[in-house]
Amino acid sequence: MNYVYGGVSPIALPVSNISANSPLALQDVFFFLRVRWPWIVSTITAFLAIAIVHLATAKPTFVADTQLLITLPANSSETQRASAEDAFIEVQLQIAGSSDVLAGTASALDLASDPDFADQPPSSKEIAKEWLMGLLPGRAEPGNEAAEAPPGARTEEQKRIDRIIMRLRGMVTLRRSGRSTILQISAAASSPDKAAKIANTVAQEYIRKNIQMNAQAAQQYSQWLEKFVLEQQRELSEAANALTTFRASPRDQFKLAELRSAADARRALFESTLTRYTEAKQRISYPVSDATIVSAATPPLSKERPRSSLILGFSIAVGTGAGLMLAMIRHVGDRRIIRARQLVQAAGLKSVTVLGRRSAASSPAADASNGAVTLRTLDGMGELAAIVAGLRRRQRTVIGIVAVNPGAGASTTARDLAILTALSGSRTLLIDAAAPKSSLSAAMAPQAAIGLVDVLDDVGLMEKAVISLVPTLQFLPLGNVGRVTPAIRIGSGRTQWSFDALKKKYDTILVDLPAFSASPDANAIAPELDGVLVVTAYGRTSVDDAVRAIDSMRNVDGEILGAVINNAPARMLR
Repeated sequence: MNYVYGGVSPIALPVSNISANSPLALQDVFFFLRVRWPWIVSTITAFLAIAIVHLATAKPTFVADTQLLITLPANSSETQRASAEDAFIEVQLQIAGSSDVLAGTASALDLASDPDFADQPPSSKEIAKEWLMGLLPGRAEPGNEAAEAPPGARTEEQKRIDRIIMRLRGMVTLRRSGRSTILQISAAASSPDKAAKIANTVAQEYIRKNIQMNAQAAQQYSQWLEKFVLEQQRELSEAANALTTFRASPRDQFKLAELRSAADARRALFESTLTRYTEAKQRISYPVSDATIVSAATPPLSKERPRSSLILGFSIAVGTGAGLMLAMIRHVGDRRIIRARQLVQAAGLKSVTVLGRRSAASSPAADASNGAVTLRTLDGMGELAAIVAGLRRRQRTVIGIVAVNPGAGASTTARDLAILTALSGSRTLLIDAAAPKSSLSAAMAPQAAIGLVDVLDDVGLMEKAVISLVPTLQFLPLGNVGRVTPAIRIGSGRTQWSFDALKKKYDTILVDLPAFSASPDANAIAPELDGVLVVTAYGRTSVDDAVRAIDSMRNVDGEILGAVINNAPARMLR
């Protein structure tokens, strides 16, 4: 017969090489990343997808800046000048952000017809502000607003203008450039041209407002000066008349000098006041702004928000952190067997062997040409066979193969181990005791008429029941199982069957048993065996289930020789 071998290597880990209290090593970190990288990558991908959706759906925002130079009023001392500068510039900032300036900007740009302002429904913030300010006392019926509106109530048009001003205030930022006398007006909008227009218009409206305020201040100042000039003119006239009258009949030269000095002082004060009055009149006719545009806003070349690179970088960083956290939570809470160390530490085993995943070619197949059975096994099982050979030298001849849960591959492992043991020259007997369902008998001896069940009833049928596959490998199929399984019958001792008799004929006897969670056979036959190999499935068998099965067989004096982790990925074999 031909034997075809694949390519997977097992790993046997002795207990002495692993300490439960060993610190976290770099190898553990690499193992964690190899096992949990899908969690990390999927989380990063999810955050990146959210960021990309946000960048694709978010409206771009462009920011344009206008700079103005503020002319400060003159002061007598440096201390007064420093304090006055801060106060004056703060006042100018308040003026530039006032509702009058923003309302003038909205009117100049006709923002009432702009979709970004007119078509937008009131935000929750705006509604809350209107409610807190008492702007929503109730809605009047159409056509009867004037009759039902209380005195001083704002109309819907005024409320709409207020909302436009509020949105405009949220788009405009005013700030002072360091400690300089330069004000910077920044406007954010959905298009570059609109941002530049808003920034420049706000600056122009601020200058217009500033000129208007200066003109009004000059008007009020001139009115006061006008009264003061008239009063000074009257007092100067009285002083001049008193001086003229005294000169007509001078009797006291000191009195004359006093009157002349008073008249000169009145004349100087009158002339000074008249000069200020003239200057005030000029400021009314030709008002001058305290601010000058030194750099008008131009349409920005790139958007300010959202910042694609910053958002993508932030999403990758947050996704990496969240992925690591989720992967750690999963790793700590995952009780499935994904590493040999878990079984060694939890169950106190002497060795754990890791076997790779089997391909479709690994299953037994019937050869139609000659009716023989072609057996295919996995390369790398030799190390497990070497372990069995070492056990045989320690008088561990009869070895049971039991899976913790169905589907872990115990039957396949028993078959491959029997093949390699036989190839080494050891006389090997593979016994199928995996009742009630047997995959070995169905695959390797589907036409067998008698089997283990019949041999337990009549030991003389042993020669007929055993099928010789190769000179050093024989197979004993299961047979037709009744109410009591063969393992329980062997464990009860109520049969002529004896492993001692078989040990004289075979060097190695491998017994395929049903899964522990599906049948109590393993506990029943474990004391009759020289040892048991426990088979688990990578990523499917729970550590708790494996420990429960091992402890249960130990409680009935079964000796656990080691464990096998089946169907492990290639990364676990490196």
